[in-house]
Amino acid sequence: MSELPLILAVDEDPVALERITGELQRYARDYRVVCGPSTDAALKQLEAMRARDAAVAVVLAARGTQELKGEDLLERVHDLHPHAKRALLIPWGGWADEETADAIRNAMALGHIDYYALKPWSVPDELFHRLVSDFLHEWRRANAPGRREITVVADPWSPRGYELRNLLARNGVPHAFHTCDSEEGMEFLRSCDKEGVPVPVVLLPDGSALVDPKPEELAEHGTRTRTELDDSDPFDVVVVGAGPAGLAAAVYASSEGLRALVVESESIGGQAGSSTRIRNYLGFSRGVSGAELAQRAYQQAWVFGTTFLLTRHITGLRTENGGHVVSISGGTEVEARSVILSMGVSYRRLESTALEALDGAGVFYGSSPSEARQFTGANVFVVGGANSAGQAAVHLSRYAARVTLLVRAQSLAATMSQYLLDEIAGKENIDVRVSTEVVDAEGDGRLERLTLRDGTDLTIEAADALFILIGAQPRTEWLPAEVERDARGFVVTGPDFGTTVPGVFAIGDVRAGSVKRVASAVGEGSVVIQRVHQYLEATATARALRLR
Repeated sequence: MSELPLILAVDEDPVALERITGELQRYARDYRVVCGPSTDAALKQLEAMRARDAAVAVVLAARGTQELKGEDLLERVHDLHPHAKRALLIPWGGWADEETADAIRNAMALGHIDYYALKPWSVPDELFHRLVSDFLHEWRRANAPGRREITVVADPWSPRGYELRNLLARNGVPHAFHTCDSEEGMEFLRSCDKEGVPVPVVLLPDGSALVDPKPEELAEHGTRTRTELDDSDPFDVVVVGAGPAGLAAAVYASSEGLRALVVESESIGGQAGSSTRIRNYLGFSRGVSGAELAQRAYQQAWVFGTTFLLTRHITGLRTENGGHVVSISGGTEVEARSVILSMGVSYRRLESTALEALDGAGVFYGSSPSEARQFTGANVFVVGGANSAGQAAVHLSRYAARVTLLVRAQSLAATMSQYLLDEIAGKENIDVRVSTEVVDAEGDGRLERLTLRDGTDLTIEAADALFILIGAQPRTEWLPAEVERDARGFVVTGPDFGTTVPGVFAIGDVRAGSVKRVASAVGEGSVVIQRVHQYLEATATARALRLR
């Protein structure tokens, strides 16, 4: 029988320790709960568990008066068990103590803790349990051993395998990954009679298997999401893209009685869905992953009645009989009284034949949280100077031996939030190289080396992975000429988010002059629905006058 994952708590205060121990017994069926007063003893136990590759789920530690303070222990946890959730235990009102407050802020800024936890006071203390339960949910979703709802078996360097794992991860679908030559992978393939299959195999909850499925096939059979419409009735509004802006528009449209359809070609959350931790989004003091934020918004919109059509893209838009007709891949057309463009942007691709050949085999555009563990102990490079690149570098640093952030500019100060700059500065295994760009890559079936240029100097560096998060290319090539765009392809709008085609609006990153932040995209998504209501009311009034 395998060893249960560990929940560890340390507090030298005997009264507090007794309460903590009592409260944590709630989890003793599924986790090994260990509580004690000594930070040194806790560190030795964590080192021993690292040596035998045992799982640690949650570590809670009070500051204390010992030489090894609680925050120092939690910093060591970050190195020993990078996937474990960590919190600094403080008494009720402890945040008012300036020294404690500084310890919390510094540890959060450097990524040494995930948050602070108030020591239990009442029995039961559900405020304490809310944090612990959230920690366990987040840990188990990303790190739990054993079989998951969906299992992918593939070559670790297969571009198709990466594509499928990325699709599942960014859509918030719990899944496990095993290499096709591992003991677990071969057992899964035997269980569905797919031994020796040279392409990715996806095992579904019912025991059936999909062999090298297309995205729409995986969505339909694997994640049970809609890829076809049940009827062709007109929609009040069609939202193109399910990033933060589109999801906000869907929530407000459906909650206010509009019949709404959201069409998304890739994954819920758009580009923001790949963000591993957003710490400055209002209301999430511990931070939230882009995928988690997107899934919450998706469920919120769905409950209000929004129809979602995933793994499909818009191929055309035309005005007809005072309304709009939206053409969707697969041959479907729907009528829409109004249309909201929220397609977001794509990361710019580096022009290199060698990089193209290694796409998905060590070279990745964007950052999928599912890939980080694969590069444990590896040498990883991240290209980009915005928040998304900083978040990727910090997340990868929990696993990789060395992360190098490559920036063409001379500084990160103008493009990255201060909280990320502080966290990067505090990571000993993250290097920042400014005025540097990638010019070539090499590898036999997978990335092995990069050629970098710093001014006129060229250097060749050993590399296991390259994550590229630069530029912003709007996805507007399918739009009709009547929708005005600027020289870079971004949609031009007025102050009401209206485009040059009446009834067609644009919000979020695809809009010319938009602020590239999740919060601003959500704000635009909520405000635009008021404009849609005004437009629909005006067109209804005009139609009524014409019929008199």
